[in-house]
Amino acid sequence: MKLFKLLIILLLVIFATGASAQSSSELKRKKEALQREIDLLQKNANIAAKSKRLTLSQINSLNAKIRLMQSKIGVINSEMKNLDNQIHENTNTVHTLKEQLEQLRKEYASMIRFAQRNRNAYDKMMFIFSSSDFNQAYKRITYLQQFSNYRRKQSDYITGKERDLSYKIVILDKNLKEKSSLLQEQENERIKLGKSKTQQAKVLNKFSREEKQYKKDIAARRKLQVQLDRSIRTAIAREIEIERKKAEEEERLAAASAKADNKPAPTVKTRTSGGYLNATPEAAKLSNAFESNRGSLPWPVAAGSITERFGNHMEGQASYTNDGVNIETAVGAAVRAVFNGKVTTIRNQFGKYFVLIKHGEYFTVYQNLKSVSVSQGDEVSTKQTIGTVADNEGTPQLQFQVRRGMNAQNPEGWIAK
Repeated sequence: MKLFKLLIILLLVIFATGASAQSSSELKRKKEALQREIDLLQKNANIAAKSKRLTLSQINSLNAKIRLMQSKIGVINSEMKNLDNQIHENTNTVHTLKEQLEQLRKEYASMIRFAQRNRNAYDKMMFIFSSSDFNQAYKRITYLQQFSNYRRKQSDYITGKERDLSYKIVILDKNLKEKSSLLQEQENERIKLGKSKTQQAKVLNKFSREEKQYKKDIAARRKLQVQLDRSIRTAIAREIEIERKKAEEEERLAAASAKADNKPAPTVKTRTSGGYLNATPEAAKLSNAFESNRGSLPWPVAAGSITERFGNHMEGQASYTNDGVNIETAVGAAVRAVFNGKVTTIRNQFGKYFVLIKHGEYFTVYQNLKSVSVSQGDEVSTKQTIGTVADNEGTPQLQFQVRRGMNAQNPEGWIAK
């Protein structure tokens, strides 16, 4: 029963350690991904720093970097908590193994003393021959054999326990070293975060000193964005109108055919804009496929960081709405389609391009492109390059939108984490 209980305890410890190791590897991957985003933002910041002029994109980039650094510190804290649990479990296992080893050694010492007292072959023979009958003599011979085998097994078991104990001590020592390394990493990240916050304070101070000029720049930028968003909505409205006319023409032809055949006119369906966009089986299938990939669509750039989120924002006393997300990426990065679809609109406005791709009743918008490598009417596939990103106030940045018909959706709910 002792052996059985010990095996159960060891299995539980192994399972817990395995689960913990898996969690640790996930945390390490998350930490590395955060660091890649931080490095990208810092690289762009170093390039932008050559220009003496501060821009809103640089402020957003700095804020995003601070947010990422705080997230990284949070991941390190989770790693340390995970490691503390491992250290606690391994410490308990070491104590348990030491106690069991001590007990096994005591039991083995008792067996050795017994064997010493009965080591004489004459004593063994007398022990057998003093039996009252043959059956008892046989049992005594079997007992002596079993005792000898058990003693050998107990010796092997003690050796195994010593090996397990040594291994656990090595693992525990490794855990302690990892914790020391994480503590140092945490301290380094806190120092970096402190420097970034100091830089942020300086930037905001500069912004407040030159607020009047910045307000003019922001207002001009917002005016351009309003016009771009209007162009996007107009392009989508045009696609809905095209599909509406197609559907009405099909209904008219069906009614004329029924009349010619003296049949009742088919029922005319009442459709919404989404109904027109999903009028064909192919369009409905594409819409369903796009929707089923919610939360797992690839990013429109291979590497990047969201510096401005979807929804309402405040700049001083003024508010504005971002119908998508702004993704800061590498200089000259390729922009790619997030899903299969058809390019319906390519427009050059204010020296930059935007591309509209239709996915049934859904649309994706790729704004602030320096160049475009597809044509209107092209069928594109997931991750196909459609152009390259342009600078926005000195920062390589893509504005990405997801729309269901005319309605803007939060892209962060659609693309993979």
